[in-house]
Amino acid sequence: MLLAQEFKQKEARVFLAGTRYKCEGVKVRQNCASVNGRERIRRTERNGTERKEAKMSTGKIIFYEDRNFMGRSWESSGNCPNMSSYLNRCYSCRVESGCWMVYDRPNFMGNQYFLRKGEYNDYIGTWGMNGWIRSCRWIPMHSGPYRMKIYPRENFMGQMMEMSDDCDSFMDRYSWSQGCMSCHVMDGHWLMYEFPHYKGRMWYFGPGQYRNYRHMMGMSGMRCMSMRRIMDSWYN
Repeated sequence: MLLAQEFKQKEARVFLAGTRYKCEGVKVRQNCASVNGRERIRRTERNGTERKEAKMSTGKIIFYEDRNFMGRSWESSGNCPNMSSYLNRCYSCRVESGCWMVYDRPNFMGNQYFLRKGEYNDYIGTWGMNGWIRSCRWIPMHSGPYRMKIYPRENFMGQMMEMSDDCDSFMDRYSWSQGCMSCHVMDGHWLMYEFPHYKGRMWYFGPGQYRNYRHMMGMSGMRCMSMRRIMDSWYN
């Protein structure tokens, strides 16, 4: 009788030990699955960040001498102050990635035009340009905060306003009849427009100080009445 009880107690201990090992095995598998899941999430986030960084650091635009993407072509992946070294003229272009500003004068001067991904088979007919593209600037993607100080007079004079979002009319918001005459861009990339509601001629403003638009950009009678941010969603 005593031997039978001892045998049952020993059998119970073995059963409990086996159960504990099984439970611990389940926990180990669960922990491994959890670790593997977190690692997959981190790997996915890392790959997404790497793809985004690669997207931010590249751009591609192809210029053509004739309309409808005909004639000689030249491809650019960055800024070019004088395209006459590569093409005799330029009447159409194709943006394959990134955002760009193109200019009708060398050294990023004259009238400016903003280009997103797409095809532009006759931009002279579309925009009414008097000449053809002479220089181009690639605009890097910005994914952080946007900050700009704007002034109603040249040389940072007058009441300063700090901006972090779009403004469709300086006249309506601040009663600035002459618009913004100088600015200091701290973060982000911006477009300013000649008229309210983002109409008329446009100008690109990247990080830096702009004391006198007319002297810096070679544009007489330049007046900025609205502005908006170049958002990362525009790069899709």
